[in-house]
Amino acid sequence: MGGDLGVLEERTAEIKDVRLRYYIGGEGPPLILVHGLGGAAANWAEMVPLLVGRHRLLVPDLPGHAGSTPLAAAGTLDPYVDRLDRLAELESIERAAVVGHSLGGLVGLRLAVNYSQRVEALVLTASAGIRSSTREAERYLNLAAILRPTRRYARHREAISRSPLLRMLVFGYFGASDPLAMSNGAVDGFLSAMDMHTDTATARRALVQDDPRLDLERVACPVFLLWGARDNQITAEDAFEYARRLRAPLRMVSDCGHLLIGERPDACVEAIEDFLGGLAAQPRFARPS
Repeated sequence: MGGDLGVLEERTAEIKDVRLRYYIGGEGPPLILVHGLGGAAANWAEMVPLLVGRHRLLVPDLPGHAGSTPLAAAGTLDPYVDRLDRLAELESIERAAVVGHSLGGLVGLRLAVNYSQRVEALVLTASAGIRSSTREAERYLNLAAILRPTRRYARHREAISRSPLLRMLVFGYFGASDPLAMSNGAVDGFLSAMDMHTDTATARRALVQDDPRLDLERVACPVFLLWGARDNQITAEDAFEYARRLRAPLRMVSDCGHLLIGERPDACVEAIEDFLGGLAAQPRFARPS
C-alpha cells in the first residue's frame, strides 16, 4: 500500500450490494477522510500518520474505487453517501468530523445534508461541486475517462517517483503546484491503487449531475474550507463561492495545487486541527445563524 496507511487496520464490510474496503485506527475524536474521484484511501497516506495520534480515523475506498466493489447503479451521489453513513454506524461512530478532498468534499456535503446527525463538522478540501456541474467540466471529465491514463501510472509509479520529467507530466498543472517537491510517499499514495478501480464512471456522472448550491442552506454543522492557492483544477473562484454561500472560513495554502493533501500534509493537518480545536473550545458545535 502506498504511503503509510500501515498504522491503520485494513478491513472490509458488506454494506448492501457493495464490499467496502476501509482503514481504521487511532484514538480520539472520530475523523472520516473521504478521497476524490479516481482516488483511494491511500491518497491520505501523508496525513494519516500526523492524525492517527489525535483521532480515531475512518478512511474508506469509495464504491468502485481501489479495493471497494462498484454500486449496481447510481444516478446521484446519494448511494455513496448512504454506504458511508452505514459504514460509520458499523464502526460505532455516532458523530464525526468529515474531511473530504475534491469529490470527497461533495460526498461530505451530501452526508451533512442527508445524515446531519452523523456530521459534527465538515472540512472541504479543494472540494468539487460548483464548477463540476458545468458543461465544460463534463467535457473535461469525459475526456479524462476516455483516455484513462491512470492505470498505466499505477504500474509505473516507482519510475514516476524517480523521474522529475515523469513527475511533471503526471502531476503538473492540474495536480500539484510543484510535483518535484512532493515526497515519494505522497506520489505513491496518489498512484498506488489506480489500477484497482472497477467503476469510477458512475461517480463521475453523478458528480456532473450534482449541484450542491441547491442545498447548501441545509448544511447545519460548522464548515471550514481549505484550498491550494494554485489549484488549476478547482480554482479559488469556487472556494470563494463556497465560503460566501456557507458563511464559512477559508484558508488558502500557498504554493499548493489541487493535491494539497499530499503536497503540504503538515499545513493541512495544522489548519484542520486549528479549526476543530476552536470548535471544541466552544459550548457547542454550531454555525452562527
